Formats: sequence, structure tokens, C-alpha cells
Amino acid sequence: MNELLYPMIFKRKSFHVFKSYLPLLQEDLEEIKKPFSQFIPLIPDIKVKMRIVLKDETTCKRGEYCILLYSEKKEHYLKNIGYIGAQLDLWLAFSNIGVCWYRAGKTKHQNDNTCKFVIMLAIQKVSENHFRKDMFRSKRKTLSEIWQGKSYQNIANIVRFAPSACNLQPWFTVSEEKQLNIYKVIHTKRGIMPAEKVDYYREIDMGIFLCYLEICMEHEGLMFQKELCESNNIHSDERQLCAYYKII
Repeated sequence: MNELLYPMIFKRKSFHVFKSYLPLLQEDLEEIKKPFSQFIPLIPDIKVKMRIVLKDETTCKRGEYCILLYSEKKEHYLKNIGYIGAQLDLWLAFSNIGVCWYRAGKTKHQNDNTCKFVIMLAIQKVSENHFRKDMFRSKRKTLSEIWQGKSYQNIANIVRFAPSACNLQPWFTVSEEKQLNIYKVIHTKRGIMPAEKVDYYREIDMGIFLCYLEICMEHEGLMFQKELCESNNIHSDERQLCAYYKII
């Protein structure tokens, strides 16, 4: 799966507007569902589900369909859904399906048995030429804003392009020769987002970032052991230690 997903980091983009599109056929929808169970979770024992509905069954105004992501509510469940959703996003780029992480969306399908609705992805099939041609021209935080230390800067310059569910980009990494310490930035600009929702989406974003980080590390042939930190582990007023990776 990693061999397929890594090149898609350079291709995918966030489709805030679908200027032209192709219809998603029933066979396309079935193909979207197939790989979901194969995606690697961040936390294996958290149950997750997905559902594809027409956008008219939500408050979303973009795309043709929406993918609804659901999860059991356990420790790190938001990171886990971000981690899995990031793989889904990249796989959809491989299939020429554009994605927008639609954080403001609501749906009547709030529950799926024991799983609760977490976030939706607006999707639309588009032609190949609507995807990104040069990732490095996109506007993201600079390397110095997300990475400290000289180790693994080749990885850093790729993972800084990880999507952010509401563009907070709340990640910061302190790199050492044999370890990466991943922090969630506490004080980030939130725009018009309600204050009570900020950390909810930051947690999803951290899962997205961890997924991109691991895809890049595996691409570079690095073996590692990871450890997630408790959500209440406050490192400072500015950052919270989220995870660390020991390079083997």
C-alpha cells in the first residue's frame, strides 16, 4: 500500500471548488469501499466505519458525494480517524477522485451502531489534469515552522505538505539522530472556527500528519518503533507531546 500512496502525496490537493467533474458511477463507489478495510489503523482496537452518501444527505455544498467517517469513542480515536482518512484521501487521488475535508458538514446519519460520526470528505471524480502538478508551489508552513533539528530534513520537506482538516497545520517535530518527537501546537490561529471545536480538529490533523510521516519514513527505508502519548500530556503552554518515533 505504501508504494501506491507515497507518489500520491505529490499529486493530491484539496478541492475547495470542483470546477469540472465526471459522474461517479456505482462501480466507482464500490471501488472506494473495497480498500477501506485494508488501510492500516493507528490504533488497531478502535472500530471505524465509512458510509458514502449523496451530498444532499448532508449540509455539504461541494462535490457529488460525501464519505462519512465513523469511530468508536476511545483514547486517540480522532488521531486514528485522521490517520485512516489520510490513506483514503491518497488512495482516492490514485483513482482520480478529488477530496475536500469538509469539517463544517453535518448529516442526519450521526450513528452507525456503536460508532459515532466524526468527519466527512466531499468527493468528486475529476480529470487527471486537475490534480497538483507541483506540490512545492502550494502554500504551507515553512520548514522552520514545523521542524527543529537537522536530522531527516528530506522527510520534513515532504510531510509539511500533509493536508489539514481545517488548515491549522498544528504539528511540530523535534528531530534527533535516532528519534523524532512529534508535538501538537496548542496555540494556532483558528479563524472563524468555534473555540470548542479547535482541539477536536487538531487531533484529526495530528493523525493525518503521523500517517504522512510514516509513509515517508517507510519510503526512505527507515525502521521505527512508535509510542503515542496520553492526550493530557502537556509539554508546555505552546506544545503537547503527541508521539515519538525511535529509529531502529
